[in-house]
Amino acid sequence: MEIPSYGKLGQLPAAEGLYSPEQEHDACGVGFVAHIKGIKSHSIIEKAVDVLKNLAHRGATGSDPETGDGAGILIQIPDAFYREQLALDKIVLPPVGEYGVGMLFLPTDAEERAIYESIVEGVIREEGQTVIGWRDVPVDSRNVGRLARSVEPAVRQIFVGRGEGVNDEIAFERKLFVIRRVFQNRVSELQMPQEGYFYVSSLSCSTVVYKGLLLAEKMDLYFSDLGDTRVVTALALVHQRFSTNTFPTWDLAHPFRYLAHNGEINTLRGNRNWMLARQHKVSSELFGDDVKKIIPLVNKSGSDSATLDNALELLVLGGRSMVHSLMMLIPEAWGSDDMMDPDRRAFYEYHACQMEPWDGPAAVAFTDGKQIGALLDRNGLRPARYLITDDDLVVLASETGVYQVDPEHVVAKGRLQPGKILLIDTVQGRIISDDELKNEICTQKPYRQWVNDNRALLSDLPEPTDYHEPDHATILIRQQIFGYTLEDLKLILLPMAVGGEQPLGSMGTDTPLAVLSRRPQLLYSYFKQLFAQVTNPPIDPIREELVMSLVDYIGKDGNLFDETELHARQLKLESPILTNKDLAKLRQINKESFSAKTISMLFTPKDGKTDLKDALERICAEAEQSINDGYSFIILSDR
Repeated sequence: MEIPSYGKLGQLPAAEGLYSPEQEHDACGVGFVAHIKGIKSHSIIEKAVDVLKNLAHRGATGSDPETGDGAGILIQIPDAFYREQLALDKIVLPPVGEYGVGMLFLPTDAEERAIYESIVEGVIREEGQTVIGWRDVPVDSRNVGRLARSVEPAVRQIFVGRGEGVNDEIAFERKLFVIRRVFQNRVSELQMPQEGYFYVSSLSCSTVVYKGLLLAEKMDLYFSDLGDTRVVTALALVHQRFSTNTFPTWDLAHPFRYLAHNGEINTLRGNRNWMLARQHKVSSELFGDDVKKIIPLVNKSGSDSATLDNALELLVLGGRSMVHSLMMLIPEAWGSDDMMDPDRRAFYEYHACQMEPWDGPAAVAFTDGKQIGALLDRNGLRPARYLITDDDLVVLASETGVYQVDPEHVVAKGRLQPGKILLIDTVQGRIISDDELKNEICTQKPYRQWVNDNRALLSDLPEPTDYHEPDHATILIRQQIFGYTLEDLKLILLPMAVGGEQPLGSMGTDTPLAVLSRRPQLLYSYFKQLFAQVTNPPIDPIREELVMSLVDYIGKDGNLFDETELHARQLKLESPILTNKDLAKLRQINKESFSAKTISMLFTPKDGKTDLKDALERICAEAEQSINDGYSFIILSDR
């Protein structure tokens, strides 16, 4: 099989042989440099670029050693510099906060580029904002490799003026987000020629992103803006990409609009599906009618990091603080922590009813242009180390040693703990501790009372009057029917049943894939768990129960942009495995908030061609009708 060739910008190769564009993961280097007091200088960029260069070993190159997997930097908008540059073309910028900057990847062909630019300008005007002007971002193509150069886009900036009725910076940021979504969707709907060349790296009134398919040491050489001493910032977020088994593209280089990420979101497919499922009932006072324009809520494709960035951006612009949003998406281990503050535990349980965790080994650095910080997943499977100097600098990175400073100037240093958050607020001019942050957020609403008053437990439901008892007389026949082997019984089930132990073996396995086997197989044998590719040690769910949980919440989802006590009206399951007795409990529920409908999965095979399809369509129709009739739960039965 030939190695898939580089596609156009933003376009992964088609599935071929063992390659599938759906199996995209990466493991990278991430870091930031920030001045605690918010003092802007060019030295912040210089230091951040040095950090990026020292993370070069965390990046990757392909057959062309000059083509990296991607590198980038996010900084505050350098207002004075852009003002001077646009003045050369007799363009006058409004005051800070009243204009936004878009960093765009566009086709290199002038005629094609003009088509995209006209769409962008048209959408901006449709949304009531002003097109101030365009700027060509100066780049030196000699500093990208042959392969990267073959798909190199034109890089241009568009400046957008704040329109009437948009009263403040956050409202303007929200409107710029809507604009970006609208013209992204429009380009996709029109199926424009060379569609892959269109990508918006950033569109914001506070931050701007410089990134590309670059090596770390080429960043400030490729983008001459980064080497100009007039370009100043108080914070800089950097990233060096290593796409472990992915296809590197210009647009998938980090940072994204709010974050840069080292790790993998193993639950990505489920996270995307749940976000797409919530779309039909979202509404927002802040977005108003614009909420319809931001559908889909998250990317349906692309990298896990890009989708996580979509979700964070959505929650922040929907009204939550950045830290609040991240606590929803990547919660700390709370289920088995008896020492945790009850209000914090209630916060996490309340939001578990709204949002499933975006799980996996992850170190995330984030910023909105005023605050910058980082957090680790609850297992702490990715490293993040920081140091604070006596001249108010904070440097954080995937590892220590990326920034050289004399020891006498170091005030504090350490590593980020699992589930903890480090936050620098450049407006307040201070570092806010994890405890202070979470105590404030967890008590801003009566989450504890809402959970206690509304959340129900399966164990508290009335005992069922009738249910199917296990039939021990037919156990052997049923084990044979469902494909249990002597090895399953002795080596897997026996230690679990007798000693409550995790079954372990060291002989390996020569069991054929279920789909290739001629023997009857258990249903779950056809499925494999998705694992991270790097530095993800095996986790023992018994010995490490503090960070493991099988708890789930089922019930009607509320509006993602609201927080009411009704959002906690869910049924808590201690395990996804339900006995016949548990199912009978669910079947007989008949309360205002909880009611169940059983749908039969049985069908009669006839011609062997359309029967299964017809049965699936019938089940879908019955499920949809059940939802319309107000049922909370649907039970699919094969009895």
